[in-house]
Amino acid sequence: MKMRFNRAMLLSFSLVFSASTLADGLQCKNKEFTLQTLGTGGPITDDQRASSGEVIWLNGKSAILIDAGGGIFLRFGQSGARLENLKLIGITHFHTDHVSDLAAILKGGYFLQQKEVIDLAGPTGGGAFPSMTQYFHDLFKKEGGAYSYLNGLYNATDGLQLESRVKDIDYTAKEPQLVYQDPEMKVTALGIPHGDVPCLAFRIETAKGTMVISADQNGSNEAFVNFAKGADILVMPLAIDEHADTASKFLHAEPEAVGKIAAEINPKVLVLNHFMGKGLRLKDQSVNIVKQYYHGKVYSSRDLSCFPISLASEQE
Repeated sequence: MKMRFNRAMLLSFSLVFSASTLADGLQCKNKEFTLQTLGTGGPITDDQRASSGEVIWLNGKSAILIDAGGGIFLRFGQSGARLENLKLIGITHFHTDHVSDLAAILKGGYFLQQKEVIDLAGPTGGGAFPSMTQYFHDLFKKEGGAYSYLNGLYNATDGLQLESRVKDIDYTAKEPQLVYQDPEMKVTALGIPHGDVPCLAFRIETAKGTMVISADQNGSNEAFVNFAKGADILVMPLAIDEHADTASKFLHAEPEAVGKIAAEINPKVLVLNHFMGKGLRLKDQSVNIVKQYYHGKVYSSRDLSCFPISLASEQE
């Protein structure tokens, strides 16, 4: 019996130690102003990564979540991010690999210690896609919502401690639209061409620096270059290879286009994400094409990678 007890104690210690070590490896050490890529895959399981999502850390707290695709619920927790610290959730578009975990994350409002308010912003509707307000309504409306039991998310009632202020951003506007502003940061958005899908890019400006996060785009909106100028960190998807078919290029920019866009914007750091199975197999080739045009620092992200703003000032 004594031997069994000692083994049990050893196993318990081992599990606790392993969990602690794992957490240390998944969380950013520098959270002053840091981009953490929660999910860097696409809509296909062949990449073995979570789908799209990024958290922005500011002054030690998880201030912004951009997108919430499949797997982001898990990655959000692994990163150490806290729902009660989020000031904004920005949704770039309503493809499932960018939004399917949103309801799961918001359900965390049941478990907050006090009432909190969060801003939710996404594009206006178009074609087969809803607006942000319509999507939220379809999920949480009292009568007939997919998750009507979470109707309290509108106004922090019925056991939920989270009030959601939901906003549509006009993705057809020619000029950047204000999404959120407080004394610490300003967030604007601009529509970007993702085939026929209403889609947004987000720009986060603080006293510490500027980050621009582009979701899927085919690179044909010249206004995006001016929108992203001055970025210390620019995030661009590298979802397809140079020889992708025409339909894929209608939705996504091939590596050459990504490289040319990055060269025009000339950020201090370029972070590439949104890899899929074939894209991962050809990743080195595609990144080399990008580097033919953009000559700054290039990083290929993984799930839970951390990119502090200090990278922009480090010497290569």
